[in-house]
Amino acid sequence: MTTALPGFALSRHHHITLCTGDAQEDYDFHTKVLGLKIVKKTLLYDGAVPIYHLYYGNDMGTESSLVTSFPCRHTGAKAQRGSGQITYFSLSAPISSLSFWKARLEQHGIAVREDDRLGERCLDFKHPCGIDYTITGVADDTRAPHSTGPVPADLMLRGTHAICSSIRDLEAMDEFMQRGWGGTRVADDRNYVRYQLGAGGSGSYVDFVIEPSRKPGSWTLGEGAVHHMAFQVETHAEQNAIKAFLEGMGYTDTSDVKDRGYFDSIYVRTPGGSLFEATVSHKPSFTCDETAERLGQEVMVSPQFKDSREALVAQLGVLRD
Repeated sequence: MTTALPGFALSRHHHITLCTGDAQEDYDFHTKVLGLKIVKKTLLYDGAVPIYHLYYGNDMGTESSLVTSFPCRHTGAKAQRGSGQITYFSLSAPISSLSFWKARLEQHGIAVREDDRLGERCLDFKHPCGIDYTITGVADDTRAPHSTGPVPADLMLRGTHAICSSIRDLEAMDEFMQRGWGGTRVADDRNYVRYQLGAGGSGSYVDFVIEPSRKPGSWTLGEGAVHHMAFQVETHAEQNAIKAFLEGMGYTDTSDVKDRGYFDSIYVRTPGGSLFEATVSHKPSFTCDETAERLGQEVMVSPQFKDSREALVAQLGVLRD
C-alpha cells in the first residue's frame, strides 16, 4: 500500500463525539470521575434546537485528548444501539494505574469489568447514559494529561486510545480503511480487527468487531450512542484531497467543509455505517475566544444562536462545578 494515497495524511484521532443524557450528569462524570478538564462549552452548530457541545481533554485540549458530547436528554430523542455504530471507545492510562482506576470507578458506584483484547488489559464500564467506555493500560503513552484535576497527573488518562465499530462484514470496510482512510491493518483477535493511522500507537487505533447477526443501530442524534469519530489532518489541501479521493471511490455523500469554530471538518458515512470526520484544527484553536487560563469558563454560542445567548443558556441550564 503506497503512502501516496491522500488518506495517509490522517495521522491520529482528533476527538470523539457522544450523544449523552443530562448535561450536568455528563459534566460531572467527565470532570469529577474521569478527571478531564472542561476545555470548551459551546452549542451544536447544526440544527435549530439548542444542544450543548461540551469538550473535555487535557490542559489545552490537544488533538487526541478530546472527548466531546451532545447532552440531548431534553430533546427526548433516544439512540438505538446496534451494528453500524462506534460501539465503544477506549481511553489510555498508564498500565500501572489500572488498579487505581478500577477502585476509583467502583468508589463512584460504577461497575467495572476487567478484560484482555487485542493483547491489551482493559477496564470496561459505562457512562451514566449507557455508552460503553474502556480504559486501556498503555506503557509508553507520552501525551500530556490534565495536570490540575482531581486525579494525580502520573495516574491520569492521556487521551483516546482506540475506537471500536460494530460491523456485519469486514470486506468493504477493509478497502475503505486501507485505500480511503490511510489505515494499516496491524492486529486480529477473535472477531476483532485493528488498524492504525500514521505512526501508530495510542490515539491512532481504529478497531472493528465483526457481528454478522447484530441488528443495525440508529444514526440520528439521540441519547446513548457515539455520534462520530474525528481524525486529525494538518492542512486544508490534504483535507480536500481526501474528500476528492473518497468521492472518486464512490462516497459521493462526503460532506463539504464545515467550519466548527475551532476546526474545519468533512464527514463521510463509512461502508460499515460509522460516521468519520477528517479535521483540520484552526490556529489558534480553543484559545481563539478564551485565554488559556479561562478555557471552558464561558458558554461560547454557535452562530445561529448568537442573538439569544442568555435565554438559551437559561433553557439548557447553567453547568455547576
